[in-house]
Amino acid sequence: MSKKTVVGIIFLIFFGSLAGVFVTYTQFTRPSSPTDASEVVFEVPQGKAFLTVAKELESQGLVSNSTLFSLYARIKGQAGKMKVGEYSLRRNMTPSEILDVLISGKSIGRSFVVAEGLNIFEIAEQYEAQGFGTRNEFLLSCRDPEFVRSLLGSSFESLEGYLFPETYQLTKFTSTRELIRGMVAKFQEVYEQTIPVNEMHGMTKHQIVTLASLIEKETGAPEERPNISSVFHNRMKKGMMLQTDPTILYGMALESGKMILKISRADITRPTRYNTYTIRGLPPGPISNPGKESLLAAIRPATTDYLFFVSNNDGTSTFTKDLSAHNRAVHKTQIDPNARKGKSWRDLKKKEK
Repeated sequence: MSKKTVVGIIFLIFFGSLAGVFVTYTQFTRPSSPTDASEVVFEVPQGKAFLTVAKELESQGLVSNSTLFSLYARIKGQAGKMKVGEYSLRRNMTPSEILDVLISGKSIGRSFVVAEGLNIFEIAEQYEAQGFGTRNEFLLSCRDPEFVRSLLGSSFESLEGYLFPETYQLTKFTSTRELIRGMVAKFQEVYEQTIPVNEMHGMTKHQIVTLASLIEKETGAPEERPNISSVFHNRMKKGMMLQTDPTILYGMALESGKMILKISRADITRPTRYNTYTIRGLPPGPISNPGKESLLAAIRPATTDYLFFVSNNDGTSTFTKDLSAHNRAVHKTQIDPNARKGKSWRDLKKKEK
């Protein structure tokens, strides 16, 4: 082979390499649709090969050449780093920008709001209604003995009381158990930061959470929590039954598998494990998932002589020290046919705003 031929081959290789570099550069620095900023929601499910994903990106007009896109990802060592997720992409993104998103794992987030005082039945209903998963799957997970023990280290009946009320950011691929783990982890964090060991009044952690869950269910006015707590503490000291209506409803929910919002006279006297009109002391476990302030109120009750309270039908309560005063308050707020007219706990929320 002559010297000129060798030189020619070298030049061909050199310019061929330059051309390859130029094609690769233009491929990954220019978007396929430079003037189109519209959003595309793109899913990467579990187990899908990178080349298949690349072809889907090409079919949706997000990259112009799936083969070069795959080659570029492999050269950078990022093809195997793609993460499962639901991603927000724009048509004017460069292929290299798209690759960065796919390996980031930053899926589109959706808010799941858990309000203070909801129980597992109510949370499960919301979970399904908002399209995150099924009600049944949520409840089964919350009642799975092995799962409960793995999260709490104890053999409780369910995770009731330990699903902290908070706004959680979920993705389409967040599993039910991932959510629940996060809720319990948040509870543990808040509890440890909130409840001093030397202020537990001789109660166990489970009893504190149980009492807090009753307090949470019994008032819509945050400032009343210490007074509500004082009534329960005073009653327990005297050996009186707690006689709180939400425990009746919770006992019925455990029997029926769903929340029932009306109580009949027969329900009040019908024994369940949770009905505090028929059992003394605290029920066997929480009836809702309390927030930080109710946890604090459980160990820091107001100093009062109150033994009774009754709803004023607007989210607040009337507190009394003896039965005769309580009966008068009941007549005024509950028996009087005009007592409920034009009143709602929603009015309290309006005042807070």
